[in-house]
Amino acid sequence: MTKKVLFIINPASGPGRRKELKNALLKEAEILGFDVVYSKKPGHAFSLSSQAAGEYDIVVAVGGDGTVNEVGRGLLHSSTSLGIVPVGSGNGLARFLQIPLKVNRAMEVIRKGSVKSIDVIRINNFYSFNVAGVGFDAYISHQFAHKKKRGPLAYLQLISKEFPKYKSEHYSLTVDGESIEMDAFLISFANSSQYGNNVHIAPGALIDDGLIDVCLIKDFPKFSAPALLFSLLDQSIDKSKYDTILKARKIKIQHPSPLLGHIDGEPVHFGRDADIEILPLSLNVIIPPDDLRETTHLLQPIMEMIPLGI
Repeated sequence: MTKKVLFIINPASGPGRRKELKNALLKEAEILGFDVVYSKKPGHAFSLSSQAAGEYDIVVAVGGDGTVNEVGRGLLHSSTSLGIVPVGSGNGLARFLQIPLKVNRAMEVIRKGSVKSIDVIRINNFYSFNVAGVGFDAYISHQFAHKKKRGPLAYLQLISKEFPKYKSEHYSLTVDGESIEMDAFLISFANSSQYGNNVHIAPGALIDDGLIDVCLIKDFPKFSAPALLFSLLDQSIDKSKYDTILKARKIKIQHPSPLLGHIDGEPVHFGRDADIEILPLSLNVIIPPDDLRETTHLLQPIMEMIPLGI
């Protein structure tokens, strides 16, 4: 039986790949009878996917992590599956699910892949499919939103600039009923293992276990930063003496001033209190068959940040 498929394209994603992307999608749509629409502004992809939920078998997010989040939110608790053609800079959920980054192979996944139900994290009125949090990564997310220059290299440059002057903050948490007071560099709530670009904040996270991996990185000496960075790349951050990972279903975080947060890399404001819980198996996604799964070399994240010609 032919699947009814809708592609929702964020035209602002993947500026260097727009022509390739448009040609591939339109060719596929013409051959297979798939529908294609373009999001026009923030929030529009969510509106489009909400309207398509239950009407289509698959709704495909064509863009980065923000587009995936918008489209996926519109499909929560529905029979419609989320497909992903990853053309962003991080592509966290796509990488975790081993979806190919090449457009033509990602399109094959839409046609040949299978359906998997995954958990979703809810934080106040926000939803995360990948990784959310507060602290340094959230601060960088907010700073990066105001930058004209985009891409992984610009992101890395911003981190290098802001890291030396960033100060850890004090947080009050309740993790499945247990109270924790701590000064933290960052606190992440992980559904999958990585932010994106194969930078793994929660190496043991599973996307369908009904649990949130709460990653607590306490204040650490600045000279330890290179070792911590490498541990994010080789998936050993959970072995660092500065990192504690707890698995939980419900978390509450309180702070004396409004919390800057991020949801799947996108900057948000949580307010002084954030209530976090897991929504087990609340979203269907299309995952690749074995022969289409993407594998990654340890040094790939670094190489992707180096511009061509350098």
